Amino acid sequence: MSGYFWFEGIPFPDTVYKREIIEESHDKFVIRDEDTVIVSYPKSGTNWLIEIVCLIQTKGNPKWIQSVLIWERSPWIETKKGLPTLINTEGPRLMSSHLPLHLFPKSFFRSKAKVIYVIRNPRDVLVSAYFFLHNTKVIDNPESLGTYIEWFLKGNVPYGSWFEHTRNWLSVREKDNFLLLSYEDMKKNTRGTIEKICDFLGKKLEPDELDLVLKYSSFQAMKENKMSNFSLVPEDVVTNGLVLMRKGTTGDWKNHFTVAQAEAFDKVFQEKMAGFPPGLFPWK
Repeated sequence: MSGYFWFEGIPFPDTVYKREIIEESHDKFVIRDEDTVIVSYPKSGTNWLIEIVCLIQTKGNPKWIQSVLIWERSPWIETKKGLPTLINTEGPRLMSSHLPLHLFPKSFFRSKAKVIYVIRNPRDVLVSAYFFLHNTKVIDNPESLGTYIEWFLKGNVPYGSWFEHTRNWLSVREKDNFLLLSYEDMKKNTRGTIEKICDFLGKKLEPDELDLVLKYSSFQAMKENKMSNFSLVPEDVVTNGLVLMRKGTTGDWKNHFTVAQAEAFDKVFQEKMAGFPPGLFPWK
């Protein structure tokens, strides 16, 4: 696997990450009680969730999301640029992370900071990642979807195994400062999800403010917003234009998996996620 370095059993693309930064974020970075952290496995709807939370904070006013890059509004804890930014930011901070639980900042577990964790059907995660990686210089491009399915099931993809990442984060789902969301529920009932997030964060929005959050966090609005659609990512990271927002749908995996691939994936899913209530996985 070229383009990676391994840290604690997890592969990280070396274009965006450094071993020293991940170590510092884990051992020394202090998460404060008033902070909010958005956590997910890659390609699970993270940027959509960031956009929603940013709009909740401004009561639907789009000025902030249309003038400041999304990765500056919610810096990434484990990246070369994100960590220094967060360290030098005062007051309540919004931040993002794809880190697995065992590499997450130790300070979080002694804090009252709030974590919102979003999960998505791993089949859709896989397909989304496959098409996304074709337009980046992050790692070697898989020669086919079948190859990428093999990589994914073995955890030989950025941030490692979806199954381990999800299992470990779900183990803290009963904590008061933890909110579990699913991409599927966000799509099915976006307004209800926004209300749930508001309750969790202690924010109160009027109906017209909620309408604005819905409007400016829609797939089309985000696709047209240069501050949110990743079209301004530097050319040293992308090849021929980065398409962050490809479809924004659920169930697209059915258009790409063969019957045999779907059956093989289901078998691994049943083995790896045994013991969890079926209701945690709304795509089933």
